Amino acid sequence: MSNLLPELHEGHAPITLHLLFRDALEAYDDWGDETDVPLVFHLGMPVPIGLVFDHMRGCTDILPNNMVSAITERLTKPLSSNSALDEMTFSTAARVMCVVIRKRQLQRSGSDIGVFLRRFEKLRAGRADP
Repeated sequence: MSNLLPELHEGHAPITLHLLFRDALEAYDDWGDETDVPLVFHLGMPVPIGLVFDHMRGCTDILPNNMVSAITERLTKPLSSNSALDEMTFSTAARVMCVVIRKRQLQRSGSDIGVFLRRFEKLRAGRADP
């Protein structure tokens, strides 16, 4: 599926990838807890947002300010005013989003395991009681 996305040229992405990245950010915002990783569409084909972010990890283009704020809202650690966020690249943003997606998937799968374990413990406790 990654062959479907246009390649970077010397670290620069075509505008279609910039727009797809924006769509992937919006899809992340709309991601419900009960669903799998959201999809965006490129040339009529569904593409997981994680693939879009991963594909843009090598992009040295500067991220537009409206997207910078969408990325920095997801960071858990405060950053100093001397940071490089004033000129964040798509590469940095893509790396942040790859981590955010993995973290969310782990939390989601962890919560499923937690529910299972709590139910299992209740069943075990119920059998042990006379």
